[in-house]
Amino acid sequence: MTDAAQPSTPPTLDRVAPARGFVYSEQDRRMVDTLKALSADAVEKAGHGHPGTAISLAPVAWQLYQNVMHLDPTDDRWEGRDRFILSAGHASLIQYLQLFAAGAGLEIEDIQGLRTEGSRTPGHPEYGHTHGVEVTTGPLGQGLAMGVGFAYEQRRVRGLMDPDAAPGTSPFDHHVFVLASDGDIQEGVAAEASSLAGHQELGNLVVVYDANRISIEDDTDVAFTEDVARRYEAYGWHVQEVDWTNGAQGHAVTEYTEDVEALYDALVAAKAETGRPSLIKLRTVIGWPSPTKQNTGGIHGSKLGTDEVAGLKEGLGLDPTTTFDVDPELLAGARSIAERSAEYRRGWEAAFQAWREANPENARLYDRLAGRELPAGFADAFPSWDADEKGLATRAASGEVLTALAPVMPELWGGSADLAGSNNTTMKGADSFLPEDRCSEKDPGGPYGRTIHFGVREHAMGGILNGITLAGLTRCYGGTFFVFSDYMRPSVRLAALMKIPSIFVWTHDSIGVGEDGPTHQPVEHLASYRAIPGLDIVRPADANETAVAWRTIVEHTDRPAGLVLSRQDLPTIDRSKYASAEGVARGAYVVCEASAEPKVILIGTGSELSVALEARKKLEADGIATRVVSMPCQEWFDEQDEEYRESVLPSSVTARVSVEAGIAMGWAKYVGCKGASVSLEHFGASASGALLFEKFGFTADHVAEVAHTVFME
Repeated sequence: MTDAAQPSTPPTLDRVAPARGFVYSEQDRRMVDTLKALSADAVEKAGHGHPGTAISLAPVAWQLYQNVMHLDPTDDRWEGRDRFILSAGHASLIQYLQLFAAGAGLEIEDIQGLRTEGSRTPGHPEYGHTHGVEVTTGPLGQGLAMGVGFAYEQRRVRGLMDPDAAPGTSPFDHHVFVLASDGDIQEGVAAEASSLAGHQELGNLVVVYDANRISIEDDTDVAFTEDVARRYEAYGWHVQEVDWTNGAQGHAVTEYTEDVEALYDALVAAKAETGRPSLIKLRTVIGWPSPTKQNTGGIHGSKLGTDEVAGLKEGLGLDPTTTFDVDPELLAGARSIAERSAEYRRGWEAAFQAWREANPENARLYDRLAGRELPAGFADAFPSWDADEKGLATRAASGEVLTALAPVMPELWGGSADLAGSNNTTMKGADSFLPEDRCSEKDPGGPYGRTIHFGVREHAMGGILNGITLAGLTRCYGGTFFVFSDYMRPSVRLAALMKIPSIFVWTHDSIGVGEDGPTHQPVEHLASYRAIPGLDIVRPADANETAVAWRTIVEHTDRPAGLVLSRQDLPTIDRSKYASAEGVARGAYVVCEASAEPKVILIGTGSELSVALEARKKLEADGIATRVVSMPCQEWFDEQDEEYRESVLPSSVTARVSVEAGIAMGWAKYVGCKGASVSLEHFGASASGALLFEKFGFTADHVAEVAHTVFME
């Protein structure tokens, strides 16, 4: 073989090193000063916003985007990119201005349109709305929690695709960078997620904490005086401190130095620390160098005012009489990042292609996951159950579904907030997702495991699930008791807002919880979660409905779902006598037809469907033709065409009764003004579930009695 015929050796990737060495030329500094001025101009034009942090952190974001992170301004979905999350979403201009400077989809007109209807620069970053924005942030702490989820997913995907590559050399290696504020660090969700990140030894996660000690109520000392650096060291993080205030105590800053090289060095050291997540505590002055409002709450969430903007520009050496002024030469210099990125990406693509050729089976898996395609044999993997009066709990059926899916869907993984045995969220035989030194005989596994242990951290679990889902290649679920979903509601709402397919498994769904009493018995929760737009709430009535519910949830990729499951055993409905559970996929279906033209319709969900079926027998015995409808998911039913909805709930039948062990809110649209609801409008009690169902009227006799009344009116 001649030299010319020798196969080329694919380049070796080094994802530990920064994108380039430290560069901060006079031209760079002038561009950063321009971005500071644009922050003030944009908020001034809008009349509202958060200019202070965007001004003072412009040099921080510049180092990340221009020197440290690997990115492609032309392709914000490139698999090889580092991920950036602005947890301090109120300071959205930080990210918008870097995207503008890099030529990553925003132009000066977009900056001028800040916070206006239809613009690509909304008040807070929104996933799917602005090119280059990885997540929706604004509720403080959520971005940091989702960043932890991104880091989880990166490790899991590496394990699926390229587990044997040396650290930092795989096309699937990248870092997650989070920019967080004092407010983020104060939020409980951030504390929970940070604790988990330290426990998981996530060396792919870097958080820059802007410790400017200012919030809306001005000095954070009024409520926040802890030593954050020591707290994060206790979590197991690698912690560095960079102080631009030169050791100032409190807000008495006499000398301020934007030591961007010290920050760069800290970022490089953070990337080199592969065994722990890194926190860089950066002491800054908010709004520097605004002449009179820097270091005050007045610059946090309000426009500066004409005189202050002019003073800021004068301090930066800019013309105070111009607005939105950008030197084309400076902008061209900033946008030269595209050339550097293209060169790196060519090397990455060569390494990626070499990986594909060496790992054809994993390459096929990657292509399927990247295309969000379901695997061959998916529909056939689901178990089914024969009729059984005793039956089993839908939580148990859910666990059997997960175990059946395990070999078919390697991308499906998840866990529980310390309730795995109760939630049935562990696939049989699945290893734990844990660092090697955290594994045990009881919990075997490794860094690429499949079973996630969230601990008693429901809120962080929700945020981490969203981060994993947003990262793109895997599907993840997390479980807890339905009553404790209250702890994670903000994360669930964000999932719905972002239209991402996070899966929340909520068990112990009603007073059927029994003796644990009203603290553990959901009452208002079904209505509360159904009130969130874009969230599917699915409450199956038996094991077979549970299987179809899981299948339909996984088939959806454009919205989250809450799967609400029973603690107690439920009868497995005899499908030879009643309709197929396939109707679950349409949200509601006629599970049992009336003996003649229906005069009454009973609508049941979950454990109450079997009660409705028994009530039907009594009504039919009294000569009242009664149809029973199973409605496990109102949202799916509402999506059906009018013809189907009319076939299930014909408008000619006005005598309708819903049966659900929760408040009646939301059922009026289905039972109508002449219908009624058998519901629970108060808290439960500490007693057996069976006793409580009888005491509170969830019996065939009571449902039949209510239906009689409705029919006669």
